[in-house]
Amino acid sequence: MATWNTIFIQDSASPLMEQLMFFHDHSLMILLMITVLVGYLMSSVLVNKFNYRYLLEGQEIELIWTFIPAIILIFIALPSLRLLYLLDETINPLISLKSIGHQWYWSYEYSDFKSIEFDSYMIPSNELPTSGFRLLDVDNRIVVPYKSQIRLMVTAADVLHSWTIPSISVKIDATPGRLNQMSFFLNRTGIFYGQCSEICGANHSFMPIVMESISSEYFIKWIMKMSS
Repeated sequence: MATWNTIFIQDSASPLMEQLMFFHDHSLMILLMITVLVGYLMSSVLVNKFNYRYLLEGQEIELIWTFIPAIILIFIALPSLRLLYLLDETINPLISLKSIGHQWYWSYEYSDFKSIEFDSYMIPSNELPTSGFRLLDVDNRIVVPYKSQIRLMVTAADVLHSWTIPSISVKIDATPGRLNQMSFFLNRTGIFYGQCSEICGANHSFMPIVMESISSEYFIKWIMKMSS
């Protein structure tokens, strides 16, 4: 049975995701208004075609059908370009996190701290705890502080992968021999799930991503524990 989160967009955990959800609703409302208007005009012409000939011919209606779509495209393009710029912007990151895709698991390195690196494997169904999520939980989670700018660097060791967590608006390709980067900002604590979004082989569905967002105090304790 489908749940609310599997049908609609996941709850936002970052300002960029909030903006993407706003743009989604903004574009959907424009499309809905266009559909209603065009549907009404077409049905009116079909039912009363002799009374609505001005909708089919004349210089005025041709100008209207030309300028209105151009204005609509401007209302869609401006917020879209703004979002593209924000998604590519990296602003004074507090922590740099490197992710390496393998067949079929992820490796992580905290570049700002010495000797903090680990592999993250999916927990098999027969070892999954009662509170775990099948095909989504991993043995080693990424831990980051919330209300902090995080720089994510992604690459791959073998084939193409894609590091994706929908709730924080992150989807970036992991390409062998190339280092891609992007940044994100978490505005709340929690555990966020994602998966590889590139068809990378037979076990493509079995390399999930789990990120845990915690306070700065607990993050420092976690760093000290991992460094020891």
